[in-house]
Amino acid sequence: MARRITGIISALIIAGTAFAAIGCSRDTGNKIVIKGSTTVLPITQKVAEAYRKTNKVAISVEGSGSGNGIKAVIDGTCDIGNSSREMKGNEIEEAKKKGVTPKEIVAAYDMIVPIVHPKNPVKDLTMDQLKGIYDGSINDWSTVGGTPGAIVVISRDTSSGTYEIWHEKVLKKKDVRKDALLQASNGAIISSVSTNPKAIGYIGFGYLNDTVRTVTVNKVEGTIENGKSGKYPVSRKLYMYVNEKRITPQTQAFLDYLLGAEGQKLVKEAGFIPL
Repeated sequence: MARRITGIISALIIAGTAFAAIGCSRDTGNKIVIKGSTTVLPITQKVAEAYRKTNKVAISVEGSGSGNGIKAVIDGTCDIGNSSREMKGNEIEEAKKKGVTPKEIVAAYDMIVPIVHPKNPVKDLTMDQLKGIYDGSINDWSTVGGTPGAIVVISRDTSSGTYEIWHEKVLKKKDVRKDALLQASNGAIISSVSTNPKAIGYIGFGYLNDTVRTVTVNKVEGTIENGKSGKYPVSRKLYMYVNEKRITPQTQAFLDYLLGAEGQKLVKEAGFIPL
């Protein structure tokens, strides 16, 4: 299942004519501004492209991280904030202070899969081994059945929703090792791992391509079936947040399309797990 995701961090304008995505679209009524998680980005891009074919609405999609997407909803600078994690208590409180009523929408399910260079002989890692690699207690590939050599640990930065899930489920809330190389996106993780045979990273399932190879976790393969059943140990929900008080008819129609049969079919085509 080869997928190449490009232009992950830069904004994508999907419209009949390009427009400046400054501020929230609610004032003009024919634009939808979406910001946030780079994990949810491929889903949003694919659904937005299909939706535009039959609806006269301009859609701006930007991937800049889950925290930024939630902040944009709170600040009123977008219509939809994508997030690969739930809103935190302090974010909900901040929203209330600004008169925002956040509404949580589950758009799809995802798995976070560990990846290595295709030449790396390691095929499987346990959850305990992954924890040891990322907290620094395991430093050499030979410890986990690989070719002797220092493990180069690649991680998402701490503002990422993907990092927060990994931090909770794999690291058990311990800090990532201090020499880990932090990256701002799934695409950057793939780029780093694909060029370094000693590296290990983790990405959202929908970003997999043939420049890297996954390892199984506790001998469970990261497949859509295993993710949907809950058998795969690092699974999660993917969210979209809106301000319930200011949601526009255009935004609601787009969300209805995404959650409907056609939209969920596109979720699966993007490599994620439909509802």
